[in-house]
Order: sequence, then C-alpha cells, then structure tokens
Amino acid sequence: MSITRDQILSELEIFSLGTGGIGSWITQETDEAVFSRLEVLDKEPLTKVQLNQLLVLGHEAPVSDGFYDYYWQSVPDAHPYDVSELPGYQAEWFPTSGTIVSLSHLRWGLYRLFLDGLLWFVNVRSAFRRLRDLSSEELSDYFRRLRFDTQAIRDRGPSLALNAIPKDDRYLISEMACKSYGDGSETPGALRAGLVAAFKAHKKQGGGRTTIRALLEGEVVKTKYAETHQLFLFSADEILDQQVESQSEIDKHYAKVAETFIRARRNALENTRYYLSMVGDLDVYVATSMRSRADFRAMAEACDTIFGDPRLKNLNLRYFDPTLSAAAGHEDKGLIECLMVKCAKVLVYCAGDKESYGKDAEAAMALSLGKPVIFYCDQELRGRFYREVHPLSRLIEFSSGVPVGAMVTDSLNEVTELLLRLFENRMQYRLERPKPGYLRLKESLTDSVVRLQTNDTLLNETLWNHYHALQSATGRA
Repeated sequence: MSITRDQILSELEIFSLGTGGIGSWITQETDEAVFSRLEVLDKEPLTKVQLNQLLVLGHEAPVSDGFYDYYWQSVPDAHPYDVSELPGYQAEWFPTSGTIVSLSHLRWGLYRLFLDGLLWFVNVRSAFRRLRDLSSEELSDYFRRLRFDTQAIRDRGPSLALNAIPKDDRYLISEMACKSYGDGSETPGALRAGLVAAFKAHKKQGGGRTTIRALLEGEVVKTKYAETHQLFLFSADEILDQQVESQSEIDKHYAKVAETFIRARRNALENTRYYLSMVGDLDVYVATSMRSRADFRAMAEACDTIFGDPRLKNLNLRYFDPTLSAAAGHEDKGLIECLMVKCAKVLVYCAGDKESYGKDAEAAMALSLGKPVIFYCDQELRGRFYREVHPLSRLIEFSSGVPVGAMVTDSLNEVTELLLRLFENRMQYRLERPKPGYLRLKESLTDSVVRLQTNDTLLNETLWNHYHALQSATGRA
C-alpha cells in the first residue's frame, strides 16, 4: 500500500516551517511530483540523485555525495551526540544499499540535520546552506571538533591534591568571615572588637551570664556595627550559644574560632593556587552563593554527591568547588571566577534561597560563551521558574548568534547524569514545534529548552545576517 499525501505531511510535519529554504521543502504547497515519489518510497528506495531532484522541485538546493552519505548512509561514531538515539532510528538500515529505504529513514536524516542546525547554527536554513556542499570527510572533521575528547580527559591522570577543609569549617573561608576575623592572627578582627564593646555595655547594665548571640543581637552591635551585624552573626555561628560572664571567656571562645578560621583560610588560599595551576584543564565550574554555615555544608555535600558518583569516577573530572577556595580580596575573587568560567567546559549553577548578582552573571557568561549550563534547583517550582520565565535561561552565544538555554533539574542524580552524557558525547535531544514555524530543541532528561528557532522572519534573518560567520568551534556538546 502506498503512503498517502496526508501521511507524508504528518510524518514530516515538524520540518514544515514555512520559512523558506529547507524549512519549506515539504508543505501543503510542495510540488505534486515530490509527493508522488515519496508515496512509493517504502516500495522503491530513494537514491541520492532522486533526492536531489525532489529538493530542486521543492525549491531547495541539491546536496553533495558526502552530505547524503553522512546524514542517511552512516551512523557516525564521532558525532557530538549519539545519532542512533534519535526518534525512528532502525539498526536494520545499516549497512545501507546507498538509498533511503523508507519515509522513517528520510525523517531520521532530516531530524539529524535540524538538530545540528539548532545546536550550532543560528537556524536550520543556515545550517543546510553551510553543510550541504561538504564532503563526508569535511563533515566528519567539522563535527569531531565539537566533541569532548573523552579519552584524553580520562587519560590525564590525577591533578595535585587539594588541601582538605572540614565541611563544618568551610563557612570560615568566606569574605564575610575574613571581614570579621581579619587576615590573620596579627590583624585582630572587627568581631572581637564588637563583642568587647557589647560586653562592656552589658556590664554597665548589671552584667551576669549572657551568650555570644545575645551580645551580638544587642543594641551596641546593631548600632555601632550596623553594616557588619549580619557578618558577625554568620562568622560566630559556632559559638553563638556559648555562655560567657567575662572578657577572658569571650577571648577564649573567639580565639578558638579565629584559629580555625586562620587554618581554613590558609588552606583555601593555597587551594586557589592549585585551581589556577590547572585552569587550562578545568572541566566544571560550580557557581553558587552561600550566606550561612548551612549553605556551605549543603554546597559541600552537593559537590561530593555529584562528583563522587561512581559513574564519573573514570573521567576524573577537574571541578571547582566553591567551598574550598578563597581569594586575597574581593576584586581578585572576581577575576579568578571570571577566568574559571571562561576556561571551564561546563558550568553547574546551584540555586539557593536567594539569588545573587554574582552567580547570575557567571551563568550568563557561560551561556553567552556557548557552554553547557546546568541549573540545579531544590524545588520544582524554582525549576519551572527558570525553565519558563527567568531571562537568564535564554541567551545568545555571542560568537555565533545561536540562541542557547540552560538545562534545569531538581535532582543531583540528574546533574551527574548530564555531566556524564556531556563528557561522553551522549546527550539526547528531541525537537518540538509548538506553533507553525517555531522550533524548540529540548534536552531529553530534564525537558529543558536548550536551543530554539523563532518564527519571526525578520528576527531570524537579522540574527543570521549579524552573525553570518560561524566561529571555529570549541569542545562542547
């Protein structure tokens, strides 16, 4: 039984964009000769010569032998994702007879083209124009450059070991703690001065046993140290509930934490030197903001869960753990983090209770550089917000003009799985056409929109005309 015209239109509907070029090859207005040939495709396989005739009859340019072979006659193992995981793939097509043997076979090759177009070009039409004349070797070389070199990553061997810092002490490496304790033992911090001033006022009012918390929550600290009041509470977390009735007791508790602070900060500063020494090999940058001791604990646990997963063990990934690094000053910290975002292959964004300009800027930088970005959100509502609303979830890669989006999940297990798929070039995607002429490319595991093509013709053409030269690709998937 022949395939009907309606079946052809239905099977290839997602490729019918009405945007001109390859997106207008199969529509209601397509030449009848195209439909007549496709109606018997399941009985009479389509040759490359005949496919080119159908393309021309559909007002599109023909393709090279290499293009035909790459997209319909092979399952390349050096593509940036596993093409055999795309919808409709059938292993019995290969090895091929040099023809397209069914409508589903035709659809599979077009699906690959459209997916590649959304991933690495401004739009599908631009991709077809760029790729249709290339040889098999040129196409293989082009897409091989877009892959992560998984074997090279595995073969690097271990990097220098970082200095260990107990998870309960990591909050002390923060800038807030540094402002409270000073840079070292020779520079007494403002926290001690605030406690002493508060205790003196407490004695004038009758004295007696009190707690560190009560002193920091008192009127003296809130008034005299208003700008650093919250910093003091953060930095003194470990001793807040300690009872004191003399300045010597205050000094004893303060000294204990200050000593821990000095040790933790020294190790964190040294770790930053190690991070800088391997920045050219950095695989993953973890962006977050931490405002409490609990935030530091949770972030340390999250990093252990993600990167300690046995699935990632063989990759031995180099990742930046923000709970293990400190900088000499605020400006240096900003420079270091910008450098790491630029050099890292992937960014993992861990959302907290409150947003911060810093991590939002880091995520925006990574997206604008065309790097894969994974948003980890601890609530489904937050995940939905980032997927559907947050402006930083849709940006443009500045070098090419390709619209890019982040992958959003509320599961640390999925963060690990996404990293594994990225670095092993096994990402899985699916196309959606939510409205005529509009395409979305979704990452399959998280259902996140990572690329899109608008149906606004003027915007589409302006994007392409402005970013007409696709820059040489770097390793990303």
